[in-house]
Amino acid sequence: MTNPDIVIIGSGIGGATILMLERGEKLPTTPHTRDTRAIFVDGHYRPKEMWREAGGAAFNPGNYYYVGGNSKFYGAVLIRYRRQDFSAMEHYGGVSPAWPFSYEEFEPWYSKAEQLFRVRGALGEDPTEPFHSIPYAFGPVPDEPPIARARAELKGLGLHPASLPLGVDIDAWLKDGKTGWDAFPNTGAGKVDAQTGPLAAALADRNVELETGAHVEYLEASSDVRTIAAVHYRQNGTLKKVTPKLVILSAGAVNSAVILLRSPSPDGKGLANRSDQVGRNFMNHNSSAMLAIDPRRRNTSVYQKTLMLNDYYLSDGKGGKPLGNVQLLGKIDGHILRANVRLAPKFALDFMAGHAVDWYLMCEDLPDPESRIMVDGKDIVMQWRRSNMQSLDGLTKVMRENFRACGYPIVLSRPFDKRTPSHQCGTVKMGDDPATSPLDPFCR
Repeated sequence: MTNPDIVIIGSGIGGATILMLERGEKLPTTPHTRDTRAIFVDGHYRPKEMWREAGGAAFNPGNYYYVGGNSKFYGAVLIRYRRQDFSAMEHYGGVSPAWPFSYEEFEPWYSKAEQLFRVRGALGEDPTEPFHSIPYAFGPVPDEPPIARARAELKGLGLHPASLPLGVDIDAWLKDGKTGWDAFPNTGAGKVDAQTGPLAAALADRNVELETGAHVEYLEASSDVRTIAAVHYRQNGTLKKVTPKLVILSAGAVNSAVILLRSPSPDGKGLANRSDQVGRNFMNHNSSAMLAIDPRRRNTSVYQKTLMLNDYYLSDGKGGKPLGNVQLLGKIDGHILRANVRLAPKFALDFMAGHAVDWYLMCEDLPDPESRIMVDGKDIVMQWRRSNMQSLDGLTKVMRENFRACGYPIVLSRPFDKRTPSHQCGTVKMGDDPATSPLDPFCR
């Protein structure tokens, strides 16, 4: 298909003939698929590429190139932004700007997305949950006994633990292997990701075609630089091009910016970049893993990830500024800990993992024009200036106190570093002012 009506770049979360270009291939089922050592210690699925920090240090990013993108490895959590998120909100590190539309305008599209991803969840448990015009089609994934106990313990503190909305068919997932799904590759039908959900539905239409191994290198503008005349991509070592009527660039926050910056333009700054904002305002949640450990009780959970806590999402719980969201991680084991604590003896890591309930603390990062993605020849350069770390510090403190009050005498935490840009956003922001936003509210 060389002259489609529409070209979509990237197959992650994103009548005419439509061609999708995906740089990766489909994930095969192999002995590594459910092997925690291969995934977390050996980095079997990590990309064979290096990015650079602005200071020059190279690192291997946790950015996955397969059909379905990063969603092939995601935790399948599909939480709606809260109504307040669409308005300007004051955080400890500054202001999170208002969106150019309201939650009410966006809400019908949330409902459509939840249907495509076959989300399982429950309404009425979380006081921060906004209005749903359509309820979840499926009930929540059930808590395993140790997690049901953790839910009851948190309720006993007066908190409001709630079921995570998940794109998971738990029976289908466990049929293929008794592991969690969080950060595991999805090669079957158990996790509803961008490939097994909306992409599979789209490809059922005979006018939609997917080309894999198609690495888009740059976009060619029309003579008046108002539209895209051609998409140039490399496939099996050969440079090819297509000439669509419409291009949808959905290659992730980092690579979408990279493609625009590498595309020829009259001013040499890249396409859609008169504002000099392409690549800027890079954000990635400030997050930490927290292990609540009770040496007297084993955690026999297999998948674990069914619970969240938003009591500190809109405020610190005392009328102060927001802290963040707390949710369960997929169940860790000694190999997963070994990936982060290389020198500890394996028996100690196994004991720790077997007696821990594993949590994920997630706080806002705020837009900063100097936090940005750049290109230097063939290199991708990431200058991530973290902001609002006070919220993560505050959330860590209050949750450590809560877990100790629940009877976990040992509570350990560790922030995630720059090697994990899986919550990347920003870089090509939308807005009403073309001087500060490359895109309008319709992402054009």
